[in-house]
Amino acid sequence: MPTAIETIRDDFAFLDDWEDRYRYIIELGNELPPFPEEARDAQHKVQGCVSQVWLLTHRTDERDPVLNFEGDSDAHIVRGLVAIMLALFSGRRASEIVKIDAEGLMSELGLDEHLTPQRANGLRSMVKRIKRDAEESLAMERS
Repeated sequence: MPTAIETIRDDFAFLDDWEDRYRYIIELGNELPPFPEEARDAQHKVQGCVSQVWLLTHRTDERDPVLNFEGDSDAHIVRGLVAIMLALFSGRRASEIVKIDAEGLMSELGLDEHLTPQRANGLRSMVKRIKRDAEESLAMERS
């Protein structure tokens, strides 16, 4: 069972030292379920990330579908950042996903100050991809 975003927020608040937070981020990445090998392709790769990041989107078959995501990266810290974003977005309705303030969460956790510009840009690229998938899901229901 993936870690809930509330738990991640609480754990970050408890950990004062950024070395401990980085270790925690890596642990979160290690807890991700195995990513399907067949989805490690160009279609599922997130563009704009320096590290390789793959994202797989699952939608329920209903109006305003619930989206669940699987993700992975070839870099340990980035894999942990993927886990944080999955905790934030997975299991929510598309209409809710498009309104989530991921930048606010990054700021709240201090990630905006402690990530390299390349990692922060990669994280933003992943958020854009997730929100695009949610917007496409909403557009599909309208047509």
